[in-house]
Amino acid sequence: MATTTAVVGLLCLFPVLTLIECRYEPTWQSIDSRPLPSWYDESKIGIFIHWGVFSVPSYVDEWFWYYWKGPTPVKSVVKFMEENYRPGFTYADFAPQFTAEFFSPYKWADIFQASGPVICGVCEANIMKASPTGHQRHPSTGTSMDVGPGQRDIVGKSTELP
Repeated sequence: MATTTAVVGLLCLFPVLTLIECRYEPTWQSIDSRPLPSWYDESKIGIFIHWGVFSVPSYVDEWFWYYWKGPTPVKSVVKFMEENYRPGFTYADFAPQFTAEFFSPYKWADIFQASGPVICGVCEANIMKASPTGHQRHPSTGTSMDVGPGQRDIVGKSTELP
């Protein structure tokens, strides 16, 4: 999990790194040779929000689908689904139940600002296993604008924050 988080973190920083005049190759050695920005190296906390339809069953973590339907299903996750959801229930069936009822971007921003992070971001691929802009990765699920949290653009609202 730590390796996945590190890779995701590097990928999130990639657009920033491309603004620097130095050129880096797509190798770990090249990426590791770049200097860290002082604001990043000196920061004490960062917040990355992983939130999506996997929040509906609230069982395990953002890898819920993989543990349930991946190449090696985890028995406890399969059992949880069998005990709590009807036969034939799909991951896409969680989407209408993902209501984001407590999503309050301005309240969240106040909490995040008070905690003192230097960086905060939403991993948008997790919102509905699709991009909220409509570039679907899981066609049967849809996007947050099509189904789910009140047809609200969760990522868009997050980017409007001060």
